[in-house]
Amino acid sequence: MAETLLVGSGLTKRYGGVTALQDVSFSLTAGEVLGLVGPNGAGKTTLVDLISGAQPATEGALTLRGQRLSGPASRRAKAGLARTFQYPQLALELTVAENLLLGRVARRHGTVWQMIAGSFSGALRPVLPADTAAVAAIAEELGIDRLDRPAGDLSLGEQRLVEVGRALGQDPLVLLLDEPFAGSDAAGVTGISEVVRTVQRRGHAVILVDHNVDLVAGLVDRIMLLDRGRSVFDGSPRECLDSPQMQQVYFGVADAPEEADRVGS
Repeated sequence: MAETLLVGSGLTKRYGGVTALQDVSFSLTAGEVLGLVGPNGAGKTTLVDLISGAQPATEGALTLRGQRLSGPASRRAKAGLARTFQYPQLALELTVAENLLLGRVARRHGTVWQMIAGSFSGALRPVLPADTAAVAAIAEELGIDRLDRPAGDLSLGEQRLVEVGRALGQDPLVLLLDEPFAGSDAAGVTGISEVVRTVQRRGHAVILVDHNVDLVAGLVDRIMLLDRGRSVFDGSPRECLDSPQMQQVYFGVADAPEEADRVGS
């Protein structure tokens, strides 16, 4: 039986009188890929923020391998979490290779942003041979070339690919990908999809957020559908695509089997 890696129980986030996420629970096992889908404002990024430590939960708890997961993002990165963002967050003044290298050292020393700040004072030197080899392997796997380019010269799709590569360099137990395919060309989609498979083969887990439900369904083992801050469905991709909840959330149609057949085809 696969090891349970990450468990969320009753996760809730409120901003004053506004509830962005309400009583969301889930579990994630080793080698599992979970897709988070839902319309804008459904709470997908908020859930990722609560898991990664970017924001504190108002209520609820997280465990990673049975140990309580709490505190700032730096502590959670060291514990084995890595994430990407809706809008790529790279050190634009650094080269592609240096941005990839940040992922290798972030798990040892703290968050990527702490390493970005430290990099300007030489914190990335000396570079370990194992880190150099890992960066080269990640770049080859993702099809990233010209590693000496400044990250600021990259297109949006290329920046996303580098950010995913940086996260992969942390060798995370759980990789959180927040809309990684937006702005990517076909080669970028292929590269990122292979990262998902690589993490899965390592026996680790992935949470994948994206608006392209069909693309997500082809990559994940399970889909959680969020709507207005609540989890309204959690099951296999086929079950989710065919569910009345999916029809209601995306099309405003409930209990319509003929519509479900068309969406699932």
